[in-house]
Amino acid sequence: QVHMVESGGGSVQAGDSLRLSCAASGGPFNRFAMGWFRQAPGKEREFVAAISRGGATTYADSVKGRCTISRDNAKNTVDLQMNTVKPEDTAVYLCAAVLTDYSGSYFRNQWSYDYWGQGTQVTVSS
Repeated sequence: QVHMVESGGGSVQAGDSLRLSCAASGGPFNRFAMGWFRQAPGKEREFVAAISRGGATTYADSVKGRCTISRDNAKNTVDLQMNTVKPEDTAVYLCAAVLTDYSGSYFRNQWSYDYWGQGTQVTVSS
């Protein structure tokens, strides 16, 4: 049973930085492609960033240049560094994982993922 727990959320001011972390257990982490998504109240879940097994990354246009996704296969963690946050970044942030045979593959579609964490709340005030 794969289990993932997000941490690092909180209430911050616009322009601040925040680092989210997701710890995974119960599965072969180095065989997972990982992703971060977010969901604001009343809105659809949206893609934020993804990273392949081999470390290739992709970002949503709304966060490109402000966020960095990274993974540590020794610690079974995937992080999302968020800089210069904006009020529109306010949402519950969820990490997701999918087993893949391809080291270079990342996934931007939420339906590609098999495992999800419960999420961590990020609130940005202006």
